[in-house]
Amino acid sequence: MSRLTTPAIRRRSADISSTLQRTALPEVLKKIYAGRGISDPADLTLTLDQLLPPATLKGIGEAAELLADAMEGEARVLVVGDFDADGATSCAMAVSVLRQMGLKEVAYLVPNRFEFGYGLTPEIVELAAAQMPDLIVTVDNGISSIEGVSAAQALGMSVLVTDHHLPAETLPTADVIVNPNQPGCRFPSKSLAGVGVIFYVLSALRAELKQRDWFTAQGLEMPNLGDALDLVALGTVADVVPLDRNNRILVAAGLARIRSGRARPGIEALFEVAGKDHRLATASDLGFIVGPRLNAAGRLDDMSVGIECLLADSTASARAKAENLHALNRERRDIEQSMQTEALAQLDALNLDQPDLPFAMTLYDPNWHQGVIGILASRIRERVYRPTLIFADSDEGMLKASGRSIPGLHLRDALDQVAARHPGLLTKFGGHAMAAGLTLAKSDFGPFCEAINTVVADALDHAPPEPVAMSDGSLAPSDLTVPFAEQLEAGGPWGQHFAEPVFDNTFAVRRHRIVGEKHLKLTLESGGVEVDAIAFNIDVDEWLAAPLTQLGALYRLDINDYRGARSPQLVIEAFWPH
Repeated sequence: MSRLTTPAIRRRSADISSTLQRTALPEVLKKIYAGRGISDPADLTLTLDQLLPPATLKGIGEAAELLADAMEGEARVLVVGDFDADGATSCAMAVSVLRQMGLKEVAYLVPNRFEFGYGLTPEIVELAAAQMPDLIVTVDNGISSIEGVSAAQALGMSVLVTDHHLPAETLPTADVIVNPNQPGCRFPSKSLAGVGVIFYVLSALRAELKQRDWFTAQGLEMPNLGDALDLVALGTVADVVPLDRNNRILVAAGLARIRSGRARPGIEALFEVAGKDHRLATASDLGFIVGPRLNAAGRLDDMSVGIECLLADSTASARAKAENLHALNRERRDIEQSMQTEALAQLDALNLDQPDLPFAMTLYDPNWHQGVIGILASRIRERVYRPTLIFADSDEGMLKASGRSIPGLHLRDALDQVAARHPGLLTKFGGHAMAAGLTLAKSDFGPFCEAINTVVADALDHAPPEPVAMSDGSLAPSDLTVPFAEQLEAGGPWGQHFAEPVFDNTFAVRRHRIVGEKHLKLTLESGGVEVDAIAFNIDVDEWLAAPLTQLGALYRLDINDYRGARSPQLVIEAFWPH
């Protein structure tokens, strides 16, 4: 983090509705909610009985019947997952719940990122065929697996696709597709993560099996799907899908389960190896503490390591697997830091101050690790505020890229336009508005850079994007307390499209020191109140050369829990001279 010379901060401003105004909420929270589009206090009720019913999810009834028929026919079911946290939680849920429901033969297969790539490809179908499944269930993938689904059906396998990614014009010929984003689906929330979709499918299956008197006939207790909400919360937050009301209900319920000590051993173990108390879990912890450790398996090794951690049924087994994931995450951080240093050197060569900087940033190095390019894309995007695609070597003569975008630029749509304007340039692509991936021939890297830059420039009307930090205003010195920080946290869960509250104030710097080599620890004062603060990953040389005595800061109000003592702490996102 560098200090800002000209802070581009925009304070959220929205009228507070009369019904919201009449609530007993603190005035600050009313403003925060209004700024996030909340006008009806009922939208703040996040109980499970407020979840959207599954009936309008296109294909969900047929999916429940297909699965129920498979169970009654003692079919072999194979769950095919994805190698990220959403895919891992989806896979663990499908396998564990189907087993609870009495399915005797259920296994899973998750593609290795480096050998097979993403989704139900023909190569994965060939691998799956060795297990002779009767039914393949995809989780968090499949909507773009046209060739793979056809290959599976040609071998006599039925295919149920459960996914949430945006579909192309042509859909696979699966027996059933459940995806809120498929054409003709009337489900109001289009923001379900993959784990949310399979949660709904399993809920419908339970209802179908109950109607068939399956549980009584099998002598089984009907499973409580609330037991799986810890997985739903983790996968939803880690996949950075928009937290609309339905997703906030799911995440809130999952967090409540984790805090109360009812999470599965694998999730509690991931908190433990990170040195975090699961009883104080927040949505942010799922995104920045637990999710990265789970994702490390898919980035550097094989996501089955993470899935087995989530499936562990004992504390000892879960702890050993979580330790492995923790070690992988440390290795991932080291690799990422090395790649970031090399990427920054490329940026320095570009001269970031030049007026004709590319609208789309595309970087490649033959030594970069394919499993870490997505994280690097996020880091570089934050630095240059441009849609960023990071490339790494894939198969011989091929490159893979992972991209991250900025608000206002739909990255998958941009790739779609590149593909339309330059047929054959992209071997494959897919993703979301803010994150996408692609594969192309190494010889086509230069033409692609020109093509994506043209498409992005057109989409942005040839006006260089300017980063704007959103603020919820200033806090009074009397608000810089643990009780108010707890009230803010309880007002969530916060996340994508329901942003955690961020404030801006001016402070006097009373004390400062460098910790952990690159973090700035401060004691700040406002209105006679002193409060601790921390700014991560600062430019240490810049600070030591001219430390500030007064500063403006954009910050989150957090709680520092040290040896059982809780105190308010500001987590500074940006600061500037004042």
